[in-house]
Amino acid sequence: MKFKTLLFDVDDTLLDFQATEKKALQALFEEEEVTLTDEIEATYKKINSQLWREFEQGKTDKKTVTDTRFSLLFDQLNKSVDGKKMGERYREHLSQGHDLLGNSKAIIKRLKPDYDLYIVTNGVAKTQYQRLKDSNMTEFFNDIFVSEEVGYQKPMKEYFDYVFERIPDFEHEKTMIIGDSLASDIQGGNLAKIQTLWLNPSKQPAHSEIQPTYEISRLDEIFTILE
Repeated sequence: MKFKTLLFDVDDTLLDFQATEKKALQALFEEEEVTLTDEIEATYKKINSQLWREFEQGKTDKKTVTDTRFSLLFDQLNKSVDGKKMGERYREHLSQGHDLLGNSKAIIKRLKPDYDLYIVTNGVAKTQYQRLKDSNMTEFFNDIFVSEEVGYQKPMKEYFDYVFERIPDFEHEKTMIIGDSLASDIQGGNLAKIQTLWLNPSKQPAHSEIQPTYEISRLDEIFTILE
């Protein structure tokens, strides 16, 4: 068998984070009695992406991401808010979202008998556990590794060292990470010296410095890689 251990990212790999994020933002803005326009949503995503990128690069901590993204957004709207409390309410709404991405659950169920499956995700532990539980996905995975609990995040080598130490009979050459993010999943896999599978539905070009071992546009294409 070419692979024994498969490491799965969560957001926009197994669960539809875009749908979950939109619902959570809409609920939060309704509470604030502010209309969530396309422009405001785009500004939020830009701020949020930048903060998470800095987190992945080790330039900031997760608390800064979760506590400041809304105060930074509302600063641009000339409105003062408690960013920490707003962030807590947002994460509560976020934890309710467990939309599956396509037929991801059926794919995982099919893989389960033949492979050791693990979750590797950056994010807030409580939120990620809740979403995986509500989507009835938890039972298919041997273990779940959330950056908040690990103390390091993808793509840091220390994150993967932590994960590998906790996988019984771990073999580098028979392990592959599957995810949608070049910066965290694919770069992380490259740094950890395991094979990588980039889920790239929009068929974006890869960065010259971050090259995946394999690339697919739909998750069910994983079977062609594994055969």
